[in-house]
Amino acid sequence: MAETRFTVAIDGPAAAGKGTLARALAERFGLAHLDTGLLYRAVGVKARAAAGDPIPPDAAIAAAEALAPEDLEAPDLRTGEAGEAASQVAAIPEVRAALLAFQRDFARREGGAVLDGRDIGTVVCPEADVKLFVTASDETRARRRHAELAHTGVTLEAVLADLRRRDARDAGRADAPMRPAPDALLLDTTELTIDRAIAEAADLIAEKREG
Repeated sequence: MAETRFTVAIDGPAAAGKGTLARALAERFGLAHLDTGLLYRAVGVKARAAAGDPIPPDAAIAAAEALAPEDLEAPDLRTGEAGEAASQVAAIPEVRAALLAFQRDFARREGGAVLDGRDIGTVVCPEADVKLFVTASDETRARRRHAELAHTGVTLEAVLADLRRRDARDAGRADAPMRPAPDALLLDTTELTIDRAIAEAADLIAEKREG
């Protein structure tokens, strides 16, 4: 019998496919979805607008503490610049602490939830029913992100360098570094279609819910 509270944690680096996977799984199983990276993007955009780049820690902390639901509707949160700003502010422990309660409350909501980010299975929801760590080769991720940003004129080489810089920052930060949880299922999407990745993850979730 399905639990009234069922949490799926999906982690991984940028452009590995975790967001697409999370949205599809949430829709398939009737679960709420939270892209936690959007919280950090919103904080980064607000802090950079207030204090410039590189973002000062005090500005990032103030933005995190004042974050409102409407800030998540800003039209520029999916840009490469917003992603870079998110990676900067996510390395600040006080920012992560300010956003942690919101994420945990969302994860425990009635009906279940899917959360995707960098530290969901390790820090935000270490007791999640299902944990996935989604990855892909650097080159594959860069091609995917470049396709999204091609209209901006950015080069593939620049996108690849930016992804590697963000990976190093996210994995190397002292507080809540990006890494797979010990019990996470590793899902490499380099050679997988999104339909195949969704199918593999859905099978695992169905098995857990039925069990």
